[in-house]
Amino acid sequence: MTALQRTDFARPAGGPSRWQMLAWQFAGLLVILGLWWLVTDVLKVYPPYVFPGPKAVWTEISYGLWGTGPQDGKLLSAIAGSLRRVLTGYVIAVALGVGVGLLMGAWRPLRTTLGAYLTGIQSVPSIAFVPFAILFLGLNERAVLFVVILEGFIPVALAVSGALLNVPPALRVAGRTLGAGPLSLMLRVLLPASVPNILTGLRTAWSFAWRALVGGELLIAGASSLGEQLEVGRNTANVALVLATIIIIGIIGGLFDALLRAAEGRVRRNYGLEVPQ
Repeated sequence: MTALQRTDFARPAGGPSRWQMLAWQFAGLLVILGLWWLVTDVLKVYPPYVFPGPKAVWTEISYGLWGTGPQDGKLLSAIAGSLRRVLTGYVIAVALGVGVGLLMGAWRPLRTTLGAYLTGIQSVPSIAFVPFAILFLGLNERAVLFVVILEGFIPVALAVSGALLNVPPALRVAGRTLGAGPLSLMLRVLLPASVPNILTGLRTAWSFAWRALVGGELLIAGASSLGEQLEVGRNTANVALVLATIIIIGIIGGLFDALLRAAEGRVRRNYGLEVPQ
């Protein structure tokens, strides 16, 4: 295959390149910041204590991450605390979800019963489980981990179960024809063939777990967390700190989602399910 042919295969004719997409995204960010600055600092539509401008929010971020101001370093320690909780809960949720998903994929009665219950529970907002977690486990980190694990576990279990069902029947027949037993068929044929769809479930689980974490942390007093920073901003009427924390939550969530999306894309390309962009 020539270099020209490889280029045509990598990017559909007329489609934007990766750098062009990044340029458009950066331009969109500048437009948003410009509109924000225009509304708050130029036109002064709202008082600063109601809707502060980008400079005030950036000041809170700099104080919280590396400055010596009122929040000196507290945002940094809050990020560390929140990442520790969400990564702990996410790892446990993935381990539980893969195990239960395998059982659901292999045994139809469990899939039709437990799968229906998990689908119903998944429709309940994560914040609704926080009061139960606090009453059941106490007002501590275990309650937050419970909510994070619950929200992360269900998407993984459903994704694994569904991925096993979507494996082409020809692979099952080929595996049995070659002498694979039930366990060998699962581990050496069905599970490897399900990896792309499972990765999609892992990315969904991260999104659910991250959102559940912040909701749970809002109710934990004294713990260094992003949720605590939101609560501090609310109690002190510091809208700039609230917006700064929201921006950091969005950036961290987006970065992890991008990492998982990149891993998912690489695996799908390796499986021949999509062309590289």
